[in-house]
Amino acid sequence: MKYDYLIVGSGLFGSVFAYEMNRRGKSCLVIEKRSHIGGNVYTEEKHNINVHKYGAHIFHTNNKEVWNYINQFAEFNRYTNSPVANYKGELYNLPFNMNTFYQMWGVKTPEEAKAKIKQQKAEANIDEPQNLEEQAISLIGRDIYEKLVKGYTEKQWGRDCTDLPSFIIKRLPVRFTFDNNYFNDLYQGIPMGGYTKIIEKMLDGIDVELNTDFLEDKDKWMAMADRVLFTGMIDEYYDYCFGELEYRGLDFEFETLDMENYQGNAVINYTDRETPYTRIIEHKHFENAVSDKTVITREYPKAWEKGQEAYYPMNDERNTELFNRYNDLADKEGNVIFGGRLGMYRYFDMWQVIDEALKLVKSLE
Repeated sequence: MKYDYLIVGSGLFGSVFAYEMNRRGKSCLVIEKRSHIGGNVYTEEKHNINVHKYGAHIFHTNNKEVWNYINQFAEFNRYTNSPVANYKGELYNLPFNMNTFYQMWGVKTPEEAKAKIKQQKAEANIDEPQNLEEQAISLIGRDIYEKLVKGYTEKQWGRDCTDLPSFIIKRLPVRFTFDNNYFNDLYQGIPMGGYTKIIEKMLDGIDVELNTDFLEDKDKWMAMADRVLFTGMIDEYYDYCFGELEYRGLDFEFETLDMENYQGNAVINYTDRETPYTRIIEHKHFENAVSDKTVITREYPKAWEKGQEAYYPMNDERNTELFNRYNDLADKEGNVIFGGRLGMYRYFDMWQVIDEALKLVKSLE
């Protein structure tokens, strides 16, 4: 059978695209390298808890059109992301707000908090930040930087903050209210029943083949459709002809515990450098799941190597220049389209993935 579209990858981008094209009467085949659909938003049920297998995915957006779009596939709860930071046993609320400042300095009013931050910025006397450390201190002072930014950032990027460029942190969220709402977006929540059910609805009635690596037999799959949407790594598609783009990787350590509540919050960040993981996720708190057990995940950032799952594009000057060379090749393709986080070499929030996929569909009408 000859399809109108072959979609490589069943993550959110590929699934939205397949759903929309199928709705427009186009025949679609989705192939997926993994043993399940959904890409990194995949969730699986364990002990009545929907476990986020590839890190916490919390939907948030100010885009009403995208919010209405995703709500046709699932009912969302009103989960609000309010992470806690653990620095060597000291607990602080995030994002930086009046609760944080009270925990850090004992100040009780916005005026006192502003004065403390102003004092520390003046003491640092940094006019032109030369690296991430100087940039962060010039924004929020040394105390918050040392306890809540430095260690977490160095683990995440695998480099000292003094070796990271200042542009990585253009701003830091500082709120002079007692509000622990991390994203502050108008719409946010978790789909009740997990993200996998959303992808299942999107791909209902569409041919899907799992455990299928497009690049192992590219010619065969290319011949099966008029056009191809490729959501994998753009440099891998071109067999790394210009060199490898850089990513940061992650390892996940799952543990099922015989208790109802392990840490009292869905997300706790470990912001000291010595703790090897960046955060612990306790999945049941995303949906207030009722279970006599709990499932936690420790997230370990790591250097990425070819063949591993790529999570965070390293959008520095060198990699941006390299991607642009690959993108020039992509622009010359007649029947191959690149989309998603890996195909476009950009970090996207989930709402941006949906928005980009819908824009692509409209451009092809």
